[in-house]
This record gives sequence, structure tokens and C-alpha cells, in this order.
Amino acid sequence: MLANPSSLHTMPYSPHSSHFSHSSNRCKLSLSPNCPRLFYSTNSSKFRSLSLLLSRRKCTRTFTVKALSTEPEPADAAPTFSEPVSVKIPFGDRDILVETGYMGRQASGAVTVTDGETIVYTSVCLADVPSEPSDFFPLYVNYQERFSAAGRTSGGFFKREGRTKDHEVLVCRLIDRPLRPTMLKGFYHETQILSWVLSYDGMHSPDALAVTTAGIAVALSEVPHSKTIAGVRVGLVGDKFVVNPTTKEMEDSELDLLLAGSDNAILMIEGYCNFLSEEKLLQAVQVGQDAVLAICHAVEALVKKCGKPKMLDSVKLPPPELYKHVEEIAGEELVQVLQIRNKIPRRKALSSLEEKVLTILTEKGYVSKDETLGTAETIPDLFEDEDEDDEVVVDGEVDEGDVHIRPIPWKPTPLLFSEVDVKIVFKEVTSKFLRRRIVEGGKRSDGRYADGIRPINSRCGLLPRAHGSALFTRGETQSLAVVTLGDKQMAQRIDNLVDDDDVKRFYLQYSFPPSCVGEVGRIGAPSRREIGHGTLAERALEPILPSDDDFPYTVRVESTITESNGSSSMASVCGGCLALQDAGVPLKCSIAGIAMGMVLDTEEFGGDGTPLILSDITGSEDASGDMDFKVAGNEDGITAFQMDIKVGGITLPVMRKALQQAKDGRRHILAEMLKCSPPPSNRLSIYAPLIHIMKVHPEKINLIIGSGGKKVKGIIEETGVEAIDTEDDGTVKITARDLSSLEKCKAIISNLTMVPTVGDIYRNCEIKSIAPYGVFVEIAPGREGLCHISELSSNWLAKAEEVVKVGDRVDVKLIEVNDKGQLRLSRKALLPETDDGAAEEKIEQPKDKVGTPKFESSPRSNSPEGTLLPQKKVKVFKRVASPAKEAPYINKERTKKSGSKAVGSISSKDRSSFVDGEAKIG
Repeated sequence: MLANPSSLHTMPYSPHSSHFSHSSNRCKLSLSPNCPRLFYSTNSSKFRSLSLLLSRRKCTRTFTVKALSTEPEPADAAPTFSEPVSVKIPFGDRDILVETGYMGRQASGAVTVTDGETIVYTSVCLADVPSEPSDFFPLYVNYQERFSAAGRTSGGFFKREGRTKDHEVLVCRLIDRPLRPTMLKGFYHETQILSWVLSYDGMHSPDALAVTTAGIAVALSEVPHSKTIAGVRVGLVGDKFVVNPTTKEMEDSELDLLLAGSDNAILMIEGYCNFLSEEKLLQAVQVGQDAVLAICHAVEALVKKCGKPKMLDSVKLPPPELYKHVEEIAGEELVQVLQIRNKIPRRKALSSLEEKVLTILTEKGYVSKDETLGTAETIPDLFEDEDEDDEVVVDGEVDEGDVHIRPIPWKPTPLLFSEVDVKIVFKEVTSKFLRRRIVEGGKRSDGRYADGIRPINSRCGLLPRAHGSALFTRGETQSLAVVTLGDKQMAQRIDNLVDDDDVKRFYLQYSFPPSCVGEVGRIGAPSRREIGHGTLAERALEPILPSDDDFPYTVRVESTITESNGSSSMASVCGGCLALQDAGVPLKCSIAGIAMGMVLDTEEFGGDGTPLILSDITGSEDASGDMDFKVAGNEDGITAFQMDIKVGGITLPVMRKALQQAKDGRRHILAEMLKCSPPPSNRLSIYAPLIHIMKVHPEKINLIIGSGGKKVKGIIEETGVEAIDTEDDGTVKITARDLSSLEKCKAIISNLTMVPTVGDIYRNCEIKSIAPYGVFVEIAPGREGLCHISELSSNWLAKAEEVVKVGDRVDVKLIEVNDKGQLRLSRKALLPETDDGAAEEKIEQPKDKVGTPKFESSPRSNSPEGTLLPQKKVKVFKRVASPAKEAPYINKERTKKSGSKAVGSISSKDRSSFVDGEAKIG
């Protein structure tokens, strides 16, 4: 349809003497003002009576055709666009530049917003033809971060931006959730919002800017909406709240709150904090709301200047009388159906009732109870069948030619409505009856009061081979949480605009299969809802995890929803916390989550007008209510929160009441989690990997890796460990499945990276190879030194083979370390002197090929700890299928001292993780 009909160029119509006027440009058929909108028809006999009534009147009006001419437009005429506009509006403690009319001029609304050197471009477009009416506004949001905005390309194989990444999905949800409640009901034109980050300076985050940009674009477009929205981020640096902080300031912030709203209400909040109190959170919300108010006022001034007319004439609502008819048909049964406590029986009963209402109102037709039936009235028989004879009267009573009009009973016409309108109205009426039951009766469908929590049951350790597992059940909502522990290779790599090659050592993945609600559906890639719910639960649990130094594991939590009737993301928080404890992760405390609802307009149902806050809402209360407020934390503080509003917004006093009620609910849930049976094991599973952290001198890392990684691969194959991770700062992490392989690998690396000192004596060392000038002796696994032929015996030797051969074991002493780090050994220095002064030569024949050289250090051979340097690069080597054969190795590195703490004996049943050489029990 035409958004702006006034833009059409038409010429006024001038009547001509002829009934037909002609133009060379175009001809339009129309009705003359002198012609009645009535056509005689002889095709149907049902209009016979009407024609008889009109037969006595002669019509002299004519049917004409008029022509509307327009001036031909030149073929090369340029399209007309509005003048570009640039304004600055407040955005916290700074201004942002808003530009429209420069880019995307064919879109319904297009805006470019600049904050520092971060630029976000957003467009809004509408479909020309409305789609089928539904109860869900057809809004589609897409947000994309172009790597070129930061002068980069994707780190993946494909260098073109493709599927939306998880963090981009989260921003899409941030844009969608505050905009959707402001859209007018009855507007069914598909609306698409596209947002791109065109430039990123590394200091000003684009997500909050994208929310504000989308709000401005919608306000300038033709989309009919009720409120202008804007979004800001609020941080807490020290004791000061900062609006739209920079990325540098956010590194020290205790709060990450993103708030969106209008000039007088809050529509959406989402954020994460480190056990922030409810009062502090409310203060942050107030600061953010003040900033949003200033932005909205500036945007409204811009809209008055260059905004497009809204398509209010496209709003199509169901007939008002349909609401009354649906209540008359289904009202009594709805009251009974909404008292069914269990979800599936209640859903089936509602479906059956809806089908009944559809049949009456779309097929049979409905007669209102207010219609008076059987009343006889005298009306003209306008629709008499042709073959029915007129009733003859006695001569003299009426004039000849008159038609007799007889009294007939009034038959009300059955009313028929469209199926879509009936479904929309039935859903709204059902919501109305549910809200009325809660307000008037004081009890919900399952019998709970407003602050009641559903029954809770939980158990741990139900999956024997998983590292940790828990099944958390709250009412008809159930989450199966599973924890998997691994090394750094299991970490989730992130390729985004903000962080270059960042990794996550903790992540929670949420899945919502259709079976959890008793339905059949398609299984595919995670939906936007699944990504959003998983991220919320993940960030709720993240503050209670130990540091990487205390627990050097990558932790993955999977939450599969096996039953759902509201608040499944908060069930994932509770189940994930129990599963982490069952896996032996040393958490700082326990965390629980709860979802709060609200009935705002209680006066409509006889209440006192005070908003009614509902704890632990079900699915129907979420769909029919006015708020979905999720809060996670412990007894004292909040770690994550998310609020969506389905009405015009809420105020701070309502949020304060909801937060206090949520705190009471969390305390109750945490107490129920302590009753878990069986309880969490609080120790590492026997199937979990062991991780040992060693510290060596940074210059010795290459000795572990070897040429092309051959050395470290050989160590992995020889010892049977899973992986060896090396970092440039000298940190070495060994991951193994059993204690014996871990100890063996640790010993090899310790010997390989040790710092030899002149005077050290090495016993039972194997001769690896023989050269014309001497023999190479392995003093430690991977470490060899040269024993010159002159140092093999006290007597002169022509060949080394005269006294030794490959594989023999000898005792040697380190007599020199040159500037290249090469070792010079002497066997002669350890040979005993005989009475005649000749050295007694004794060579030990090899008996055990796996014998380990014995090392005797001099008192001065104590090695200091290596210095911890900033981490730069990580090199990881994992076990391969075939062992690598090592050639004899000559150490050419400069002599440096390194340190490694000794590992004591550890019981295998404890499944301890090794951190800096000490046993840390999970």
C-alpha cells in the first residue's frame, strides 16, 4: 500500500459535455456523480421484489467514463529524497552523531550512528503486502559485525562473514526484546531490521549503540509504534556508576547492565554482576533510565523534523463484538479448564475448547444470546423466491397491482468470522480469564499463592561415566545437567570483532528439544532462544568458579531440558550448580535462579490496582502475564538477571518489589538444593583427566618440543599421557588419564629441562652412540653429553670400542658446560685408583634396558624457580597414532637454571589435580 498518498501527482478532474473524455496518456473508468451506484440485474430472482418497488420511479441518471491525465515524467528524472540530516544527541557523558538521509535512502528508515570511531548502520524495511494475521508480530532482526570494521578478517577457513555467531545472536535479542512490546497490535506487515557494525575503535562497544540505533531507525520509519526506545550500558567502576563505559573501564567494572526503555518506563534489562545487592542494582537501573530519557527526548525532536508518516491505516484488529461472542460461548468452560493443574491435560482441554469455538464462529455461525427470537414484524419480502406466488386478496380491499406484504417472524442472521480473528481473540480471552482467576481468587492454576514455589526435587551422580551430573526438577520443569572436564584443547574458541582469538574455559550449552513439552518438532541448529538462555545460565554460574591457577580445567556444562513448564533457564542454573559440585569443581558457593511474573492492571479484575508479582511462573503465566524477570544469585547477592516486559513498561517501585520477592524465592530454592539425594560427590570422577602444572625456565621450552615437535610427540607416545601444553612463560601442563603415566611424563620433562652443574655425577647412564672422538652418554631422558675418548680410560685408546660399546651403562661426571650449553663428561674421573696407580676399569653390561640413570648432584646444584613472564603463545601437543623415533640429541642451549616442585605420593582414589606440583583435591 502507499505509505504517503499525498506524494501522488494528479491533475484535477474537469467535466466535459460528452459522457466520455479521452486522454492520450491513460484512461480511467469511473462513476459519474450523477449516476446512482445501482445496477439492474435480471440474473437472480432474489431481487425481483426490490425491482418492483423501484419500477414506478424513472431513473434519468447516466453512467459515464472520465479520464484522469497526468503529466508524463521524463525518463531520466532523478528520484526525490529528503535532505540528509545530522544531529548530535546525548549518550551518557558524551554525544553520539546521528545521520539519516545519507545511506539507505530507499529503506523505510535508515540511520548511521557514530560513537567515537565506532559506527553502526541500521535499516528498517516493510513488506508491501501484509501477511496473515497472527498473535506474533512479524519482526525480524539481524545484527552483524564486519571484521573489516576492525581491520581484520575472520580467523576461520572462510573469510566471508557467514552464519550469525552466538554473540551476534545475543545482540539481535537485545534489539528485538524492547522493540516488540512497542509495536501496535493489528499491524501485520513483515518488518525487518538489519544492523551492521561498519567501524570499531576497540573502545566503544557496539551492542548498546546498536539498540539505540535500531530504536531511532524505527522511530523515523513508517512502522506504527507506541514509544521511542533507546538502550545504554551501565557499569560500576569502584563506587561510581558509569553510563556507556569504554571497554577499558569495563575491565574493572563489577556490573555489566544493558538497559532499554522509553521516556517513562523500563522495557528490558539484562546483565551480570559479582554478587551485587538488590539496592545497588536498582540504583544502576535508575542511572540508566535517566540516560535513556535524555536520548528519547532528543530522538523525538529528530522525528518531528524528518520522520515519515506512520501507517496507522494498516492496523487491522478483530471485530470488537467477537470478544463478547467468544466469552459467551467458552466463558464457563474456560473457568473450569484453567483449574486443571497439570500442563498437558490443560493444554489439550484448551485446544478442544478452541476447536469448538472455531466451529461455531467460522462454520455454523453464531447467534448472540442478546438477540430476541420469534418476534413477528411486518417487513417487506425483499428476498422472496421467484417461483413463490404472491398471496391474492379479496377484490375491493386493495388497489389492483399492489403487492401484498405479510407479517413474518424475525430470523436473526448467524454471524461468521475469520478463523485467524477467532484464534487471536480466543487466546486473548484465555489470558484475560487466567489473569482474573489469579487476581480474584488469589490462587494460580496449580493452586499456589502469588509467592509460592513449586515442589523441588534433585539428585546427583545419575550418569556413572560422566564427570558430573544432576537432575533438577521444579514442578513440571526439569533440567538434566552434565559436566565434562578437559584440558585447554577443550576450550571454546571465539572469533569475534572485540577479542582476537579469545577462548572460553567455561561454557554452558542449553538445548530445548520438542519432547520436553510433549510435542513433535524439528531438531536442528540451536535457536536464538537456546543461545540466549544458555548464555544467561552460563554467566550466572561464572562468578562462583575457581581461578585457572586453582583449577586448571576447561569446564563444559550441558543442560538438556527434559520437561518444561516455565523457567527452564533458571532450572539450568540450579542443575548446573549441582552438576559442577558433583564433578568436584571447588565452587565458591551455591547459586539458584528464579523467574518472576506480574499482573500489572489488577483494577480490571477487581483488585486494588497494585501490581501483583508472581514467583516461579509457569509457561501459561509467562505467556499471559506482563513480565518475565529472571534473577540468579545466592542469599546475599545477584550474579545474573534478565527482564522482558510485554506491556508499556514498568517503574522502579515495581522492580524493587519483584527483586525482594525473588530474593526470598532464591533462599527457599537453595535450601531445597541442600536436600539433594544422592548429594554431590564433591570429588573428581575416576574418569576425569588429571592435570599437572610444571614450571620450567622459558628458554628450556624448546628442549621439550624438539625439532618440529618430534620430541614432545615422542614423550606423549612413550608415557601415554593425553596432551602436553607449553606456554612461552615456561608453564607446562600435562594432561593424563592415569597417575602412572603422569608421573612418568613429569620425570622425563624434569630431567629434560634440568640445569646441569659442573661436578654432578650421573650413575648407570646408557651409551647411545660412538664416534671416532668419543661416545655420547644419555645422562637423563633426552639429555646427552660427550665423553671424549681421552676421558673414557686412564690408558691411551685408539678406539672407544676397545672398552665400551653401544648400550653399555657407565658412571660419568660432568666436567664442563661450554657457552653453547653442550655437556662434557668424564668416565675416567670416577674410576678407582689401584695400588699401582692404574685405574680399575669396569664396564657394567646392560641388563635392564629401561633402567633409569641415577643422578647425584653437588651441593651447589640447587635450581631456582623460573621467572613468570606474560603469556604470549600456547603450544599444545596431543598423542598421535604412531610413536616418533628420536635421534641422539645434543644439547646446544645455553645453561640456565630451572625449577620444578616435587610431587608427593597421591592416592588414586582422590583423583587429585596437580597444580604447581601440589595436590589440589577438587
